[in-house]
Amino acid sequence: MLSSLVEYPCHGAFFRDDRVVRARDGILRYGGLNPSLTELLDVAVHRYAGRVAVEEDDGRSLTFSQLWAAAARIAGGLKERGVEIGDRVAVRQSMGLGWVEAFIGVLLAGGVPVGISPALDDAQSEWVIADSGSVLILDGEMPDGVSYIDDGAGPEELVLLSYAPDASGSLRGVELSNENLLSTIESVVHARGFSDEGLRNLLVDPELHTVGSLVELLSTLVVGGTALLTASRDVVTWRGTGADVLTAAPTVLVQAAENSKAVNFVRRTLRWIDYRGVGLSADQARLLHRTFPDAKHFLCWGMTETCGAGLALPDECAVTHAGSVGIAFGGMEVALFGPDAARGYGELLCRGPGVMRGYWNRPEVTEKCFTGDWFHTGDTACIDSDGFVRIV
Repeated sequence: MLSSLVEYPCHGAFFRDDRVVRARDGILRYGGLNPSLTELLDVAVHRYAGRVAVEEDDGRSLTFSQLWAAAARIAGGLKERGVEIGDRVAVRQSMGLGWVEAFIGVLLAGGVPVGISPALDDAQSEWVIADSGSVLILDGEMPDGVSYIDDGAGPEELVLLSYAPDASGSLRGVELSNENLLSTIESVVHARGFSDEGLRNLLVDPELHTVGSLVELLSTLVVGGTALLTASRDVVTWRGTGADVLTAAPTVLVQAAENSKAVNFVRRTLRWIDYRGVGLSADQARLLHRTFPDAKHFLCWGMTETCGAGLALPDECAVTHAGSVGIAFGGMEVALFGPDAARGYGELLCRGPGVMRGYWNRPEVTEKCFTGDWFHTGDTACIDSDGFVRIV
């Protein structure tokens, strides 16, 4: 039986965004985006200069203007060390204020950050650094020079090189452009209904070297919110943070909900619950809704190759569509590939403004992973008539 590619329209009743229009190349794209991530962040810095941008467990924090000034000095130091436009710079700081400063500093220098996972051993880290062609490693004391801010780049230019394992466990660099990140940030902010009133997003055990966690951080900053970074999974330590957004892995949230101490954790002030994964069971979804009844629950699915997003489960569908990772949003479209694609079963394909440019230094692998504009995720999925996706 021959394989076929069958497109599945998403449900128009959820996450509608009129800013997304079909471009001449046939792909849905956002209109009116800033040309680069640095320009978007620059707007936020000037609009929310005095607000706290990032805060750590121990209370250390930086306002938007302080963060920008520190990053600009790092950028100046990088330029003095010879970093040129488009150079890759490995970021191997701990997941805290220093990581955020380093990341933005590389951007302001016109470089391309390469996040190094703390889970990698020395040999793997050295391989990533060599494969990416990183000219410098930020893993301790930051370079400090005369403040420097690059004018920015075009939407199609590389802004992040993120390494992720393939099916065999081998790492490969995923090229993400300004448009990829900017579109994903816009889609996440819109789907959640984030406002610019000054939300506080508690990121539990963030993995900022991954694009999914990075999008969580950036989506908070661009609306003038505060990213609260904590390495603790103990619910008791979350109290007193004033968080109105709780971002954590599904397993962490379920464990928190099973802990009676969580019931009183800003239960009435928590406005959003954000998590990523392959879906919750109906019992788990009910448990989270009972524990945090006044919060909107946002389950997002994505791969590094889709900029960490692309599918989301509407809050009102958490129980009725338990186990699903939701529907396409933010310009993402889905299709199935295989002999049973027309019957709603096959390999999941995606296309949209968040889909990567390709794999770093691997043109032959990139070519094999695309059918036209459709990216082959490698995941087997079922899609129902309303466009809800379930990863098998």
